[in-house]
Amino acid sequence: MIHNVWSVQSPRLTFFISFMVLHIWHNPTDSGAVQLTQDNLDMTLASNELVFINFYAEWCRFSNILMPVFDEASDKIAQEFPEPGKVVMGKVDCDKEGSVATRFHITKYPTLKVIRNGQPAKREYRGERSIEAFTNFIKKQLEDPVKEFKELRELNEIESNKRIVIGYFDRRDQPEYNIFRRVATNVKDDCQFYAGFGEASRTMHPENQPIIVFRPDRDRSNDLDETYTGSLSNFDELHIWVSEKCVPLVREITFENAEELTEEGLPFLILFHAPDDKESIKRFTEIVQTDLLSEKQSINFLTADGKKFAHPLHHLGKGEKDLPLIAIDSFRHMYLFPNYKDMEIPGKLKQFIQDLYSGKLHREFHYGPDSDELSSSQKAPTTPPESTFKKLAPSKNRYTLLKDEL
Repeated sequence: MIHNVWSVQSPRLTFFISFMVLHIWHNPTDSGAVQLTQDNLDMTLASNELVFINFYAEWCRFSNILMPVFDEASDKIAQEFPEPGKVVMGKVDCDKEGSVATRFHITKYPTLKVIRNGQPAKREYRGERSIEAFTNFIKKQLEDPVKEFKELRELNEIESNKRIVIGYFDRRDQPEYNIFRRVATNVKDDCQFYAGFGEASRTMHPENQPIIVFRPDRDRSNDLDETYTGSLSNFDELHIWVSEKCVPLVREITFENAEELTEEGLPFLILFHAPDDKESIKRFTEIVQTDLLSEKQSINFLTADGKKFAHPLHHLGKGEKDLPLIAIDSFRHMYLFPNYKDMEIPGKLKQFIQDLYSGKLHREFHYGPDSDELSSSQKAPTTPPESTFKKLAPSKNRYTLLKDEL
């Protein structure tokens, strides 16, 4: 006769089962942050509004210090936001999941990244690494990014230097509003989002036909509101449209966003201008939009307050009296566009960018101007200064070990 061993009621077996249950319950691999792998990653990203990921390596001392803090914060977040689909704190063992690490361009440990609605945030998390800081960060990320207006006149009283996206809806529980809110969550750093419901927006759209419009920065443009004509039920389509409107082709670099811009990895074409000089900004923007669109994948177009960024000007041998002027920062050297007014010559600014990528600017750094442009008597070695903006990038060694340091 065969007996089921689990039905035997013995003190020894009861103790063994209890020990195993307690061991499994308290095993740190089964609590804290969710272990993400190639098999469950995409499903996790697709089914959650926010995923906060700790990319680590077991051999890394900093990873081992962070792990229990991150796990405990994850347990706390799970208690505060228990509803499914809201937020997950996950972790990836980069040695075991090399393909995942490569997908997210992980080169240092630990790296903390935020994924909103399946889209990686522009910059990784570099704040304080404590339970309280992680918890507060997640709470802030989950705050509603959409401000509600009760009357249309409120939209004319908005004081903001950001671009604005406005949604006119019948009611808050419309599926289209949920799509709008999710997009707002992803792009809230670049635009402000407003929505009106029912009577507050009834005159702005047909019944049961929500409308979304983009309002440009009125300080830089006199353009009218632009209506979105795509599907309001397609997250990706609306996200692309809003992103293109909210992230302008020409951006202003500040000390607050310099780190984020350098992380994008593209050289800078920068217009340095006087603080009150809006005309040069307008003209530079027009030329970029008409002549340099084909270069947007290879370089960032920026404007910079020449008074605030006096240090780069000093490295170029220039000062406020020389503004406006244009330069390229390749993160290796800075190259001065010879004559600001020459940007009005069709193709001149584009050639300047192409000279960077052809190596001409760097070649002239070592050997002077090419012989087909100047006679030998005119040639003189050029000495472009080292990049200053690369120093505003995040420190590679902050909290981390790099792969190439092994």
